[in-house]
Amino acid sequence: MSYEDIDYDVENQVATITLNRPEVYNAFRAQTCIELIRAFGEAGYDRDVGAIVLTGAGERAFCSGGDQSGHEGQYVGGRGVIGMPIDEVQTVIRDVPKPVVAKVRGYAIGGGNVLAAICDLTIAGESAIFGQVGPRMGSVDPGFGTAYLARIVGEKKAREMWYLCRRYTAREALEMGLVNAVVPDEALDAEVDGWCAELVQRSPTAIAIAKRSFNADTESIRGIGGLGMQALALYYETEESKEGGRALVEKRDPDFRKFLP
Repeated sequence: MSYEDIDYDVENQVATITLNRPEVYNAFRAQTCIELIRAFGEAGYDRDVGAIVLTGAGERAFCSGGDQSGHEGQYVGGRGVIGMPIDEVQTVIRDVPKPVVAKVRGYAIGGGNVLAAICDLTIAGESAIFGQVGPRMGSVDPGFGTAYLARIVGEKKAREMWYLCRRYTAREALEMGLVNAVVPDEALDAEVDGWCAELVQRSPTAIAIAKRSFNADTESIRGIGGLGMQALALYYETEESKEGGRALVEKRDPDFRKFLP
């Protein structure tokens, strides 16, 4: 398959999926999501692949979330409730019967933070910065990005991340349980290669059963997310939500409260 927004490569039984939009800090648009769904499907059911790595091109960012140039009340150009099937991307990462490893350099912000959290394992370089920005931008992830994040870092920390939109270093992310390991940036590729070399030596069936067992405990979040995405589509049509995008373009602080009914 040919891709425009991502790169796909298989070596040593490891499939690497790279978000390749460094000019926008590897932000995803509708097309990116559709390509990710295809790539994870390709890797997830390739019997020669034992592990999948998700990463971002360049040194500045793993992923900065949704491309705000496509957020004008709602995302445009793709399928899904909000015009961009990010919920399907999250689902396929969970559903493929292979371990998915997030390799994070630079910013993992907004939807990028959610992707790093949903992956089975997350390994970060020391340059990594994590955080949520939804309430600053007139957006939110009403499913795995909130409820599942709370399972990882705890309710109090997850609420702090979402309500205050602060940023966290790789070491802080390690302390809260958001990542599995932190290494110097120059050692990140080798570290991820080492973890994957171990993964491909393990029983693929045992890992698939373990992954589905882990997922079963949080599967109800998929339903919560489906409901939440319907609400999000309505929210994106409001002036309150649109204020976030306008403020970003105009380089000013948003004033959400003036749009309260």
